[in-house]
Amino acid sequence: MLDVALTPPKVDNSKLSMSASAKLRMREREDPKAFYYDDGGRPGRGNCTWGIGILAHLGPCTSDELKKEVSATEIEASFASRVGEAERIVRRRVSKQALTQDQFDALVSFTYNSGGRGAAKVLAYVDDGNFKAAASGISGAIYMTIRTKKGSKRVIARGLIPRRAEESAPFRNSVR
Repeated sequence: MLDVALTPPKVDNSKLSMSASAKLRMREREDPKAFYYDDGGRPGRGNCTWGIGILAHLGPCTSDELKKEVSATEIEASFASRVGEAERIVRRRVSKQALTQDQFDALVSFTYNSGGRGAAKVLAYVDDGNFKAAASGISGAIYMTIRTKKGSKRVIARGLIPRRAEESAPFRNSVR
């Protein structure tokens, strides 16, 4: 009798890419801006962001950044690049579970917004087939850190609540 370890075969999510409708929803949700701004807080308190929700850096924008305009070409190129990177991260980290188009779109949107490190735990849950934990992890990712006069604090980013509900839906509806 052969003693073979039972390891699940790798699945092929390599053909998946974010759908045009999901890209459009994400573009609308991110409220594109052709300038730098402090996202998630009053000026001087949020995180420096530009374009289609592109984080320039943590913490508020400098006065020079706030004066900087960004072209539509720069915005679209950066958006395409960041979506492509989020797609690669999802494909690389989810290799044991076949994803539906809705699940892939949701994970790319979440990864785009949270970053590869921020999405790592959710992607691991999905890869392990724990869709309930993945849905919970996505739904709970509604906080951001802002600067205050006394340092910094975590606050609920109200705009993330409906986004996370949309991103977690394909996993809540497919709980395994």
